[in-house]
Amino acid sequence: MNIKLDNKMQLLVLFIISTSLLTVAQSIITTGVVYLMSDFSVSSTQAQWSYSVFLLVVGVMIPLSAYISRRFTARKIFFFSLSVFLIGSIICYFSNSMIVLIIGRILQAIGNGVIMPYVQILLLRTTPEEKWQTYMGLYGLVIAIAPVIGSFLGGFVITVYGWRALFSFFTIATIILLGLGAIFVKDNAPTEDYPLDYLSVALSIIGCAGIMLGFTNVADFGFTHYLVILPIIIGIVTLILFVNRQSKLEKPLINLSILKNKYFSVGTIFICILFACLNGCTAILPIFMQGVGNHSAIFSASVLLPGGLLIIAFNIIGPLLTNRIGIKKVMIMGCVISIIGFATMMMYTQNSSFEFMAITQSIRFIGAGLALMPATTWTLTMVSDKVEDGTAVNNTLRQIFAAIGSSMAVVVMAILAGGAIGHNSASVTGFNQTSLILLILHVIMLILTVLFIDDKEKIENSS
Repeated sequence: MNIKLDNKMQLLVLFIISTSLLTVAQSIITTGVVYLMSDFSVSSTQAQWSYSVFLLVVGVMIPLSAYISRRFTARKIFFFSLSVFLIGSIICYFSNSMIVLIIGRILQAIGNGVIMPYVQILLLRTTPEEKWQTYMGLYGLVIAIAPVIGSFLGGFVITVYGWRALFSFFTIATIILLGLGAIFVKDNAPTEDYPLDYLSVALSIIGCAGIMLGFTNVADFGFTHYLVILPIIIGIVTLILFVNRQSKLEKPLINLSILKNKYFSVGTIFICILFACLNGCTAILPIFMQGVGNHSAIFSASVLLPGGLLIIAFNIIGPLLTNRIGIKKVMIMGCVISIIGFATMMMYTQNSSFEFMAITQSIRFIGAGLALMPATTWTLTMVSDKVEDGTAVNNTLRQIFAAIGSSMAVVVMAILAGGAIGHNSASVTGFNQTSLILLILHVIMLILTVLFIDDKEKIENSS
């Protein structure tokens, strides 16, 4: 399917704006976790499900992205994803329990899981490969702005008006976008009659959900409880069956054979670790600042705002630097700067100043911004002839690891704090030690970069 050139720009602009809105919904709730704990009388790990379940569902939906992009027009994808998101937002606004809120978040995530990978596929389909770093940098710039500004405004809105006001905003904004879509999204390009293997869909959902459920239950039951072990075993076995089935299908749900490309696999591993750490920090930092430091939601959002603005800038600087000095140098810079950022997080105390935390988080965000888009684009160029499948595999795995990272970071911090997070020195120690673990993961990313990642031309010439 090829998008008409005269329709390309309006499609890209409206899809990117919509994806930005839906991406805001993913992390904005983290600034209100403490308030959810109070309103619904739940623990931090239970309240964290409002965030983790979003990541999980998006991860489960993304395997369908290759099928969806081949089977449906941009118009159908746009209206389905935003309509489901709208219903989820309304349910969240009226929720009277944690369960109802989670149901609404699941529907929001389904909408995000459909539109987010599609807009990336749409962009890569309509731009030449030699321009991918530049265009992906611009895409990353726009996508990054909304969550950062949204996180700051979210902290303010929650503090002043309460967390329900967030979902009234999503409802109104989505209705406006649906109206714009009715006017501007006219794409009805021919689609491919691509079959959907329902057994593969079921296996992928059970496998991903089982692994995530098991890891999330660690916080409440410990590592040896059957509610932890059994879901993980079921998830692993189901995913093995899923992988075996894909190899036997003429048109698989996901073409996993691209993982035989060593460089694509290394890039995907790098991105998975990066997203696990990013989302782990997104989960534990508000808990630390609000639950351990006794600060407000707007304080924690303000601490992250400067770094968030910097990651916006470095989402475009990273790809531009890659075009000038090469992927390896940029990725090494990103890893080293991130390691410095996590090292400073190990120094946090209950009395750490706003300025110290804002500066050190800015360092971490610069490192992440340098590496994120170059790594993603480089990984997809390794399988540029199979961009739909590459996007599906890459995005699916990174979302699953993002969900695992957000859940496990909270779990590990709670365990290292002695089982409960509060305004005490044990919780500070738990946060510092969790930061050390995230630092070690970035050292692994640095090693992968030094050993395997290089410009595509050099890799092709050496092979």
